[in-house]
Amino acid sequence: MAIFGFLNKDKKKKLDDGLSKTRDNIFGQIKRSLLGKKQVDAQVLDQLEEILIGADVGVQTTLNIIQRIEERAAKDKFMNASELDAILKEEISSLLRENKALDGHLGLPQDQKPYVIMVVGVNGVGKTTTIGKLAWQFKQAGKEVLLGAADTFRAAAVDQLRIWSQRAGVPIVDKGMGADPASVAFDTLNSAVAKGTEVVLIDTAGRLHNKVNLMNELAKVKKVMDRVVPGAPHEVLLVLDGSTGQNAFEQAKQFAQVTQITALAITKLDGTARGGVVIGISDQLEVPVKYIGVGEGMEDLQLFDRDQFVESLFNASHL
Repeated sequence: MAIFGFLNKDKKKKLDDGLSKTRDNIFGQIKRSLLGKKQVDAQVLDQLEEILIGADVGVQTTLNIIQRIEERAAKDKFMNASELDAILKEEISSLLRENKALDGHLGLPQDQKPYVIMVVGVNGVGKTTTIGKLAWQFKQAGKEVLLGAADTFRAAAVDQLRIWSQRAGVPIVDKGMGADPASVAFDTLNSAVAKGTEVVLIDTAGRLHNKVNLMNELAKVKKVMDRVVPGAPHEVLLVLDGSTGQNAFEQAKQFAQVTQITALAITKLDGTARGGVVIGISDQLEVPVKYIGVGEGMEDLQLFDRDQFVESLFNASHL
């Protein structure tokens, strides 16, 4: 079984359904703004700017999109509604960074064992749930997985990760609330090396008393991991709640200031009209989106494919 697999019909439908509110929010409004229009003019572009910002695409990313459309309109001298549709699709796709994991191996190098993923994100964004779903999907793909409960700042975080380890059927290293996070990471990686574990997922605290404390703790955890497994963590995955729109963008900027982020997981895109935030965050942070959550099921955490994402955003939207 390929890790996560590529989008079959069921997964594609889940993606389409999960993005339906965002699609209706953005393209439903665009369609209405173009009613009776034979040509895309300045008024249409002003309305398009408002719609994209309202869908949490972000101000700077929206301005980039509008500028590119204006440049192409000036060059071509004329643009109708169907041409705007095609250009929007092209420009949005170009702003989304390519997910290198789409080779079907999730970017797991054959010569790196264990492959260590440090997961960061504030409380309530679905961080622990994302770790659990990742662990389950890795295991379904035949990988040996180990969890490390290094978010010891909250008792609930450790308890939740224990529950997910049971659901996913993978072992966990935890020392309970109040334990030294670096010590948990150290023991987790030592255990992984001893047992030949292939993938390690380390949960970390989402928020401490201030930014300096968080920065120091994450730096300490990373330093200890590097001692046990040189180069670890090999991936720092930031989990964001897509339904919070610009708040997710602000969280991303804050975490980018305290640690190097190499990949993003954006959860809870189903049931929100704010899925445009995926475009803005990927563009502004210059970090690829690796996973998106489009439902509650274990398989509803999907590998992010920018082409499929854009296709689903435009699906059933005939401008």
